[in-house]
Amino acid sequence: MKKLGLAVITALLAIAVIGCAPKNESKTGQEKTTLKYGKAAGPYTVLFEEAVKPILEKQGYQLEVVDFSDLLQNDTALNEGEIDFNVEQHIAYAENFNKSQNGNLVPISPIPTVPAGLFSAKHTSVEAITDGAVVAVPNDASNTARAYALLQKAGWIKLNPDVDLGTVKQSDIIENKYNIEFVEMDSLNIPPALDDFDFAVITGSIVYNAGIDPSTAILQEDILEHLVLQVVVKEENKDTKWAKDIAAAYHSDEFKEYMKKNNTGLWFVPEELQ
Repeated sequence: MKKLGLAVITALLAIAVIGCAPKNESKTGQEKTTLKYGKAAGPYTVLFEEAVKPILEKQGYQLEVVDFSDLLQNDTALNEGEIDFNVEQHIAYAENFNKSQNGNLVPISPIPTVPAGLFSAKHTSVEAITDGAVVAVPNDASNTARAYALLQKAGWIKLNPDVDLGTVKQSDIIENKYNIEFVEMDSLNIPPALDDFDFAVITGSIVYNAGIDPSTAILQEDILEHLVLQVVVKEENKDTKWAKDIAAAYHSDEFKEYMKKNNTGLWFVPEELQ
């Protein structure tokens, strides 16, 4: 009888402990409603906070921001599970991160994107190009490629047609009729040094951060599919309910209405979000 009584007491205690467990601790990754997102300086998280976050909050989500000084730190935290998602990168950047950092990040939805542009403190048209001009371009692989694609659009260079535009490098230039000198440098350092160059290719987020009026671009890129910005999560989370809800918020009528009212020419909006 004593043994039986002890067993009953143990069982009751176990039930009590389970009953007192905090409800949120029983939440699975699929069901959780408190989400952390990474923020780096740029327009994409600002757009998320102004237009998408309110939609998710109405659905019962709590959103917590974690600030990072750059996208590499942001992605590293995402890959290590310290945050749940970010909205700061295109497919090409995520793929480069995965290759170089042994990452496991996947895009789950396109989002509005700010095109890269050709800017100058000295000239106002592509026709102003002269022999020996010095042009600054970003030095990270995916944005270097889009810069050379833009310069080809300007008619200044020709790229090897056998190389994918998303991966072209300076060595893939097969014609440089103006003998342009290309200076590859950190994107963040291009705007402050704009006066030192004849022209410069500046990506969208950098244009925004530097306070440059995007309408002053001499030429804007044709955004290729792999350069459209994305909501990015760790692969293991791509099919969770919360990930699907974030993607759905970007496709919602409420978000479409926000973009109609607030897009003054800064944003390229993918067709499926219109």
